[in-house]
Amino acid sequence: MAGLAACGGDSDKPTATASAGVTGTPDLSGVTLRVGETGYQRQRLYLESAGLSNTPYKVEYVTFDSGSLQLQAMAAGNLDLVSASEIPPIFASQSAGGGNFKVIAVLQSNTLLQELLIPKGSPVKSVADLKGKKIGYVASTTAHYFLFKLLEQAGLGWNDVEPVKLTVPNGVTALLSGNIDALATYGTAVITAKQAGATTLGSGEKILSGNFNYAATPKAIADPALHAAIVDFLGRQQKAYAWARAHPDDWAKATAEQTKQPLTQALEVFRTGEEQRPSKLLPTSPAAIASEQDVADVFVKAELLKSKVDVAGYWSTAFNAEIEKIGA
Repeated sequence: MAGLAACGGDSDKPTATASAGVTGTPDLSGVTLRVGETGYQRQRLYLESAGLSNTPYKVEYVTFDSGSLQLQAMAAGNLDLVSASEIPPIFASQSAGGGNFKVIAVLQSNTLLQELLIPKGSPVKSVADLKGKKIGYVASTTAHYFLFKLLEQAGLGWNDVEPVKLTVPNGVTALLSGNIDALATYGTAVITAKQAGATTLGSGEKILSGNFNYAATPKAIADPALHAAIVDFLGRQQKAYAWARAHPDDWAKATAEQTKQPLTQALEVFRTGEEQRPSKLLPTSPAAIASEQDVADVFVKAELLKSKVDVAGYWSTAFNAEIEKIGA
């Protein structure tokens, strides 16, 4: 499990509850908002690059290898706000206390950099060739889902291959060292593996929805000050997405430094992704819930979940009116 690499303070520190001011608006000066990140501190980078990081509350960013690890930290009370794909919440909802979260918003994002990779020189030519072979994947993530669907499309079942649960960094190491025959992974891991000669065998581009769910704890939703800080934070993110689209070269430079990839590649990845599906925060909706329900039903069919999960039970409309005001 990834360590709680918090920036700006100790993630175990109690979150302050601010009192309302004279106007009834919560005083956010004593609030600390603990925000989960996957891979690298992308949300922080967005705000800093767009000149929007001067928040009236303190933000502690905590990085993890996956959304599922973020939700584990949230279940333990160590985070207030996380962003994960549709898959981690499905599994997290089956844990004690229902995972201690509610989905409060949807980030519309692209479905690129979600790939099934093979190492340089591999004799494998198609997904069907993976029968009986070792395939690394990150459990309870988009990689888990699109790998199952790719196998299904190739006429293979989960039991026809040897699935190997791995963390994101260990997966890349295992692939490049020859310990596995293929790897289903995402994000910067795809970039790193390809820089070392790995190639694409399949992808989740046309399988995944691109929806990423923002989740908050029931405590954060109910606390007026934390609630207000989350609304402000999401509003700043929305403005930062628009800033990045208007300044692609500046954003590409910032991300290239973080992901250790060539500037031209970072620019191409960003532009292609935004053309496919522009980054945009949306309120929760029946359509988004239905999309996640379809994913959950596939995992039940695959016997990766013991029984049907009603995903609507952990979705909330508590922020919908405020997110609609944020706009595009």
